[in-house]
Amino acid sequence: MRAVEIRQPGAAEMMQVCERNIPQPKAGEVLIKVHAAGVNRPDVLQRMGRYPVPAGVSDLPGLEVAGEIVGGDLGGGGFKAGDMVCALLQGGGYAEFCTASVMQCLPIPKGLNAVEAASLPETYFTVWSNVFDRAGLKNSEIFLVQGGTSGIGVAAIQIAKARGHRVFATSRTDSKCRACEALGAERGINYVTEDFVEIVNAHTSGNGADVILDIMGGSYVPREINCLADDGRLVMIALLDGRKGTVDLGQILHRRLTLTGSTLRPRSVEFKAAIARNLRQHVWPLLESGQVRPVIHQVFPLEQAAQAHRLMESSEHIGKIILKVI
Repeated sequence: MRAVEIRQPGAAEMMQVCERNIPQPKAGEVLIKVHAAGVNRPDVLQRMGRYPVPAGVSDLPGLEVAGEIVGGDLGGGGFKAGDMVCALLQGGGYAEFCTASVMQCLPIPKGLNAVEAASLPETYFTVWSNVFDRAGLKNSEIFLVQGGTSGIGVAAIQIAKARGHRVFATSRTDSKCRACEALGAERGINYVTEDFVEIVNAHTSGNGADVILDIMGGSYVPREINCLADDGRLVMIALLDGRKGTVDLGQILHRRLTLTGSTLRPRSVEFKAAIARNLRQHVWPLLESGQVRPVIHQVFPLEQAAQAHRLMESSEHIGKIILKVI
C-alpha cells in the first residue's frame, strides 16, 4: 500500500511517500480501506519528534480516517464488511489501509461524505471528552474556547452552541473572529488587539466563563483564571504558549476553581469507546440535522502531506485540513 512516513524528525520535507505492507488487524480491530484522513497538530508534533508514538503503534502519522471496513474482527462493534465508518486511531492514518479498534469506529453521519467524516474523530472525541466529560459544561453555562478557528475550535463552538450554551472564541485576526461568530460564537475576540478577559467579563456582567478550553497554557493561564466564573473550570489540551504559567492559588481556593487537562492518545480503548457512545447519542444527530457541520479548509492528495503540514503550521486555515486517499 502507499503510505506517508516520517524519515526522521524535522521539517515537513521529512515526510515522504513510501510502500508499506498492509497492516494486520489484531483482536478487536478492523481493517479500513482509507478514503480520507484528517491532519491534526499532533501529527505535526510527531513529525518534529515531540509527540512520541505509543509502544506497539504504527509509526505512520494520522489519528483519524474515514473509509470502508474490509476485514478484521467485527465482533461486538455492530459493523460488517463494506460499512463506511470514521475512526479514531492511535496512528497510521496517512496510508491506503489502516487498523482501528472497532470500538473507536462510528458510522459516517447521514448526509456526509468521506472527506467530511474524516474531519470528525480526533477533534470531536477531544472536545466531548474535555468540554463535556472532564469540565462538565452543563445547563446554560458560558463557554470560552481559545483558538476558535482551529479544528478543535470550530467543533467546540458549534457543539456548545447547538447544546444551548453562550459561546465566546478567540482568534488572531478580525476575519477569523467573524468566522467564529458565523459558526455560533456570540463574540469572536482578536487576541492580538483585544483583551479576552475584559470582553468576556463585560458580556457576562462581570461573572466570566464557566468553562474555558485552552490550547495555549503559558502566559494565558493567569488571565484565564481571571476570566473564570466562580466554580469555573479551565481545561488544557495543548501548550502552544509554553509548559509553565503563574497561578494565583488564592483565587483557586476562594473561588473554587478547577484547573485540569488531558491528552487523548494514551487513553485506553475502553475510555475512547465511552466517548464514541456519547458522540453517537448526543452529537451525531446534530450533524445529521445540520445543526453542526464539518468545516473543511482544504483537501490535499496523500502525496502532498508535506504541503498540508505547512498549511497547518501557518495557522492560516479555518477548520480542518484533509488528505484524500481515494
